[in-house]
Amino acid sequence: MSRQMIVGNWKMNGTCQAAQALVAGLVGRLPQDSAEVVICPPFTQLASVADQLVGSFIGLGAQDCHQAASGAYTGDISAPMLADLGVSHVILGHSERRQGHAELDETVREKAVAAIHAGLTPIICVGETAEQRDANQHEDVLGWQIEGSLPAGFSGVLAYEPIWAIGAGRAATEEQIAQTMAFLRAELLRQFGEAGKAVKILYGGSVNAGNAPSILSIPEVAGALVGGASLDADAFLSIVGAASAS
Repeated sequence: MSRQMIVGNWKMNGTCQAAQALVAGLVGRLPQDSAEVVICPPFTQLASVADQLVGSFIGLGAQDCHQAASGAYTGDISAPMLADLGVSHVILGHSERRQGHAELDETVREKAVAAIHAGLTPIICVGETAEQRDANQHEDVLGWQIEGSLPAGFSGVLAYEPIWAIGAGRAATEEQIAQTMAFLRAELLRQFGEAGKAVKILYGGSVNAGNAPSILSIPEVAGALVGGASLDADAFLSIVGAASAS
């Protein structure tokens, strides 16, 4: 198995002081030969966290960006601004953005293009609702999201997060994850050809220290997008420890 990636999505949590304490609990405890690790604090914490991560093996990510490089977009942050802070990755199209901010696939794709142009690696999220899963529509939904959200020549990261499992305290079953991951890989190959082989696919949705070893051992799972468990240094490091570093 190739080196896996563990991404911590802190969402809208913490102050700068809390962020500093959390990073202090991670830096120095992560071996050089670990899985690839990226943490994604809120915008307000990026600058101070960036300073703490200097010389460490932890990458810095953001939770969103605007599709324009600059302009009259009050309250928004552009990809070049993130790059200026030392950010290397950016989460795009998370279901909480798609649902809470009415983001369309087209919007996510435009943001991905902007991120790539700024030198950032986009982590694009896709996922189905419980109703779509129950109606056996999840593969159609995921295929449409990939087609609409990933730009031509995409070489970033795809994160599968079933909406019904996010923050629910339960992950999808191993069988569900394995079947969906196989479908996503086939869909990437269908839409992008050989380039689809290189796209890492992460799983997200109530990943924790207890279920991480089994989830990360599923074929095609190239890592995890971790929410709540990433706010606890010990739990997050345990998940990282379960990932493949080779």
